[in-house]
Amino acid sequence: MDKHKKNISFIAISAVIGFMIAIQFQTVKKPVERDTRDLWQLREALLQEKELQSELLTEIRSNEEKLLAYESKLKHSKEQALVDTIQELKIEAGMTNVQGPGLKLRIEPVLEGIQIGEPVSSVSPELLKRLLNELNMYNAKYVSVDDQRIINTTVIRDINNETKIDGHALSSLPIEVKVAVDSKSTAEKLYNQMKVSKATEEFFIENLKLTILEPNPEVTIPAYNNPIRIRYLESLKTSEGGNT
Repeated sequence: MDKHKKNISFIAISAVIGFMIAIQFQTVKKPVERDTRDLWQLREALLQEKELQSELLTEIRSNEEKLLAYESKLKHSKEQALVDTIQELKIEAGMTNVQGPGLKLRIEPVLEGIQIGEPVSSVSPELLKRLLNELNMYNAKYVSVDDQRIINTTVIRDINNETKIDGHALSSLPIEVKVAVDSKSTAEKLYNQMKVSKATEEFFIENLKLTILEPNPEVTIPAYNNPIRIRYLESLKTSEGGNT
């Protein structure tokens, strides 16, 4: 029994020693590979690495320049958007001249009334307001009367038997009404609607002739030349520390 155990131990020890010899043989058979390149090959590899580094730096600079240009463009776009908004507000408020398709209307005395000696009528505020309301109803966007721009705060009234628009007296005839709209098709539509409206009859009753001229591709509406009255607004008070 003891002899059998000794044989098993001997076999095990021999197997371990054989395994270690095999590993050592493989290590000797496959030594670690060394860089066998000569000096010129190493220099060439180093040069390639430097060229790659240079290309990467150039690309980084290019991307940084693009980023700066984008940020500058974005900032400029914001400033330009603000400028455009201010310009749009000025246009809507009537503070600038406006050009666009539209038409003109002429108000003058009825020729027959002049021939029979009837007094030449002036345009009453009520008649003028009705005309402006009708034009607005048919999509008139910008309007002037006797080169006086009509805006939301315009006041048309009778002062000492004289019709005045924001203080400007309509003292003589003929009077020209200019209308500008968004497009040529809108101008055509406005022209057709005014031709069949009752406005001409209403003016004729007051011995006035209202002539609707054909659409014009470019009508110039003058800017509002009076101070704009602002009511019911208060300045914004800031709290301590400068915060609103």
